[in-house]
Amino acid sequence: MCLILFSIDPSDDYSLILAANRDEFYARPTRPMSFWPGTPRILAGKDLEAGGTWFGAGPSGRFAALTNYRDLGRIKTNAPSRGGLIPEFLAFQGAVTDFLSALDKKAGAYSGFNLLAGEAGRQVYWYSNITRKTVTVTQGIHGLSNSLLDSPWPKVTLGKTALESAIKKDPRDNELLFSLLADTNRPPDHRLPDTGVGLEWERILSPLFIESDTYGTRSSTLMRIAAAGKIEILERTWADAGSNQDRTFALEYTADKTPEANQ
Repeated sequence: MCLILFSIDPSDDYSLILAANRDEFYARPTRPMSFWPGTPRILAGKDLEAGGTWFGAGPSGRFAALTNYRDLGRIKTNAPSRGGLIPEFLAFQGAVTDFLSALDKKAGAYSGFNLLAGEAGRQVYWYSNITRKTVTVTQGIHGLSNSLLDSPWPKVTLGKTALESAIKKDPRDNELLFSLLADTNRPPDHRLPDTGVGLEWERILSPLFIESDTYGTRSSTLMRIAAAGKIEILERTWADAGSNQDRTFALEYTADKTPEANQ
């Protein structure tokens, strides 16, 4: 993903609300969100080129989302795919913090990334191999793009404000959330970050919803975790400008945290 907006404990009904966009080259083959075969039963989209994913949910109410850290000077040649970290996490049998601790020992082999990871009704953690720290995310509105958590990039600042407004209006309104993710407005040049890609690409990458001839927003994802332990996930995939397809999933958990999946 390239933009993750989320609120922890936004209301009595929800322990987490998340709205995110995945940006990628249009030519890169992708499978929309579905349940992967095998054990554990992971729910995720799939990058068919490298085999990983950008967002997923799995057993025990676990979920994770990933963004790349955009800095051309930090790209590593022949680095492992960052998208493989999410299925690895969802299959991990130990505590979330144990996974992140083990990840830190090998994180230097990857190009820059941010990993948001947690379990339904429990703590949410942010780990970046730029800072090499695991942070417990506090209650409230947060945003993560291709820099560090809550970095004041225009799309992050605007997105956080829009998410807060949407939640106040109606936390159950899907179209409110999809609408904020579809914002194509570009900020002025003086507010853009300098990540080494050049001014023209900084402009292209600056909106919440990205459009260009070759690269742009491929899908938008909503996730709500109800206080009772139910996870609702919606994915809207964008085939081309003005065209979309929606998929809705629900994960319900019994007392022993074993998920029962419904689509």
